[in-house]
Amino acid sequence: MKKLKMFRSPDGTEWNVQVQMPGSSNAMVLFRHPDGSSSHRDRYNWYISTGPEARSVTTRLSPAVVLEALDQAMLATLFSRSIAVSRPTVMPKTTLGL
Repeated sequence: MKKLKMFRSPDGTEWNVQVQMPGSSNAMVLFRHPDGSSSHRDRYNWYISTGPEARSVTTRLSPAVVLEALDQAMLATLFSRSIAVSRPTVMPKTTLGL
């Protein structure tokens, strides 16, 4: 099981936080909605590292180390700029649906 951290959003929702897809200088921070029924309410943002590993393309960030580095202030910043994981449904006969 992947390590988790908790984050409480301004509306009081308790999100499960995971770190996925680590690269040499970034990793995806995934905010999982507590309803757990589907991913349509999940959100994500990218953590950008400025550490020494960011200058080496042969290394990878450790998800556990990134998760440990994320304090509540950093999580609040990432969450405030996060993006929905899934696209909203587009109505078929609108200009966006063509």
